Amino acid sequence: MLRLDTLTLRVNDIDAQRQFYCDVLGMHRLPDGRVGYGGAECGLQFEQAATAYDPHPSDTYWKIALSVPDIELAVRQLREQGIAVSDPRQFRDVGYLAHFADPEGFAIELIDHWFQGERPADHAVGEGLGGGAHLSLITLRCADIATLEPQVLALGLRPYSVQPVAPYGFTLYFYGSPDHTPPSADLNAIENRPWTYQRRETVLELQHRADGQVAGRVADDAGYGGLQVTGAAPGEDIPDLGITLT
Repeated sequence: MLRLDTLTLRVNDIDAQRQFYCDVLGMHRLPDGRVGYGGAECGLQFEQAATAYDPHPSDTYWKIALSVPDIELAVRQLREQGIAVSDPRQFRDVGYLAHFADPEGFAIELIDHWFQGERPADHAVGEGLGGGAHLSLITLRCADIATLEPQVLALGLRPYSVQPVAPYGFTLYFYGSPDHTPPSADLNAIENRPWTYQRRETVLELQHRADGQVAGRVADDAGYGGLQVTGAAPGEDIPDLGITLT
């Protein structure tokens, strides 16, 4: 099965990171040392870094996103545990969002399954963070989408959504399982956006920056350590995105 398998983050305190993602965000410790929600979602692997994490707007790595059935519930739960999290807000026609960071400063986004005010009254809410969080998005930055997109498609991933955010100087591109078909063939369609966040899979999101300012990081520095994709079509790794095929 084609899926985003492992996101590696280089950190200073591996044990503290694992504890946060499990105790606060409700992930599970997996047998191979990773943490995650399981199923078809990506797992997180922490490696020891030589430096403290110092995020920059030009890093390849931007954030992970957790989709939840009830973002207001998730915010309350996090604040009850002393986590500083922003108030939920509808960001343009992109999503109903809130933001916080893990103990080492890696950005985490909360995305509601629905736009603000559009959640059905009978929408199912389960147990755990926000009524059942899942690792929805891994967001990487890129400077040349025209070159990178054919490589991403060659993995076997399917385009789900395209979301221009012109006032902020970027466009978002989403790619997921070929087994799922977005509701509209027009990738710019608004209905594809909440549909994407409701998938019980981890989707690759590329932020294409119009200014072309995307830089890599030194190998031993804290930060993004790469993304492994399993079940992909035979081909080359994508070094510009730190993606390896396994």
